[in-house]
Amino acid sequence: MRWTKKATATSAAAALVALTVPAAWAASSVQPVLSDLDGPRGLGVGRHGAVVFSESDGSVSKLITRGPDAGDVRQLTSVAPGLAPAVDMNSRGRVFILTGGGEPGPGVATLYRWYRGSGLKPMADIAAYQQRHPDPYDLEDFPGDSNPFGVQAVKGGSALVADAAGNEVLQVFRKGHIRSVAIVKPRIVRVPNALPDEGFPQAGTRIPSESVITSVAVGDGYWYFGELRGFPATPGKSQVWRVKAGTKNAVCDPEHPYRGACRRVADGFTSIVDLAVGPAGHIFVAELVKKSWLQWELEIAPPIGGIFEMSANGRNVKELGPGEFILPGGVEVGADGKIYAIGPIFGEGALSRIRR
Repeated sequence: MRWTKKATATSAAAALVALTVPAAWAASSVQPVLSDLDGPRGLGVGRHGAVVFSESDGSVSKLITRGPDAGDVRQLTSVAPGLAPAVDMNSRGRVFILTGGGEPGPGVATLYRWYRGSGLKPMADIAAYQQRHPDPYDLEDFPGDSNPFGVQAVKGGSALVADAAGNEVLQVFRKGHIRSVAIVKPRIVRVPNALPDEGFPQAGTRIPSESVITSVAVGDGYWYFGELRGFPATPGKSQVWRVKAGTKNAVCDPEHPYRGACRRVADGFTSIVDLAVGPAGHIFVAELVKKSWLQWELEIAPPIGGIFEMSANGRNVKELGPGEFILPGGVEVGADGKIYAIGPIFGEGALSRIRR
């Protein structure tokens, strides 16, 4: 699946203006750390608590949070503008930068690595890999499509990539070799009642829907990944999956979610765009729109998203800062337990800290 921006030029844009970030964060447990960001989305916490983030102009910056320079923001590098790239930093200070899909050309659907002294270097062409390894469960007549959306650093210098169009998680090694970690089969869902009568299947109709893997996170011995859910974007049908670290070529099956190498951790989320695992093993989930991305694009739902914290077994879920997040793009937790969120992904936004 690919993102469209049509809603930013319609009443959804007006909703973004009406629900401004400062008003939403006033007197709450969600406090801005950096404001006046342009379409921020990518988010990662690296060594010494440094926070890396990206904006829609393609810039990737670092916020220093400790020591005499705490509060300083330093731009590290930049890639092509558009939807802000996904970013993460490993324990050695290397920053991974992932661009999304689009018209074929240099820099599209590419994983980069940045390190001080060596600069920005391409690491892997995700689109080229997916063209050679088409999705066997594709529903859109484009099995070789690629739209990389999430990235997570892994020990040893590799990175995990969530490919939304490929419905797949990939592991990219230091020299650019790519292998499949897991691919998720479509799920049968019911068309929600909220969609217009004209131009859409009848409400209640059961149809297959692609997973649209957007997010990946690393826990203690496990790798986690979350779904946006493809058309018709039925609310409550986004799942969180788990595989053991080092897994390859797993298949995640919604019809049999507790069999095989890929197991479902949680169900019932809507339009997941990011995951993070905290030091206590709790899983943090960012939902773009709680009433589904499609209902927002159709202007029948406000752009109110959510950040959730759940136990490692997925049984206990708590929303953090209810009603205070507009189109959040990311959530991250540092080794010290500090929780950060970023967004909206379109328009003026901010990096914020969530206090329990």
